[in-house]
Amino acid sequence: MAPRAQAPSLRTVVPMSELPATPAPDEVPHAPWALVGECLVAVTRSRGAARRLGYPRGIRPLPGPTFVLAIRYTDSPVGPFLELAVARPASLGLRPGFCITASIVSSPAARLGGRLGWGFPRDVGGLSWSRNADMSRLRWEERGIEVSGRAGGWPLPFLVPIRSLQRRADGPVVIPGRLRAQARLTRVDVVAPDDDPLAWLSGSHRGMALNAMRMVLKPARRPLGLLSSFGAPLSAAEPALSSQPAVDRSLRSAG
Repeated sequence: MAPRAQAPSLRTVVPMSELPATPAPDEVPHAPWALVGECLVAVTRSRGAARRLGYPRGIRPLPGPTFVLAIRYTDSPVGPFLELAVARPASLGLRPGFCITASIVSSPAARLGGRLGWGFPRDVGGLSWSRNADMSRLRWEERGIEVSGRAGGWPLPFLVPIRSLQRRADGPVVIPGRLRAQARLTRVDVVAPDDDPLAWLSGSHRGMALNAMRMVLKPARRPLGLLSSFGAPLSAAEPALSSQPAVDRSLRSAG
């Protein structure tokens, strides 16, 4: 019997040495951003001291699951890029939502746009995305952190509103948006070295594989009172963003 042919492997690697230079702030498109791609979502639990660490000033933690997001954006206003992010339940006044407490991206432009427009704590790192048959994997090369999952089962339509609660240089903001995709339930494995600040995320978790993902992030809004909000400036400059970031500054305090 002839050996079974192996499925072709897709691998996208973005080494730090080949990253483009950080653009000027006025070269990065303002919100709204429309993003297309695929995503692995792991549903985890905060443990011990990690339950309260990593939230920006003015954003309060809420009980509930933590989400680890491994995302391959195939199209965005700043081109294709990869992202590893941690989203945690939070509140701003009486507004519940999720706060991105850690984010590493493969694009300096995505980092700059995320920080200026929405206050995401993005830094740049060497990320790689690979897929072999129905197994997808995102790896952060410098830290040896991997997120992997195998899509299985029937796809289900998935449509959810997004409310992210962040802090920009000009104060707390509310970020509305929406996400739609084809979702398949799966197990998502997160692997991090034992001495890494994100080691508490390690394990095999319930999760989803999102394909044909389309996400819209709208302009940030400034909170007014406990429930209302109003339009905020499209960006808030941070002096430190004029230079290339350290690889892992934002994730050191996330665990």
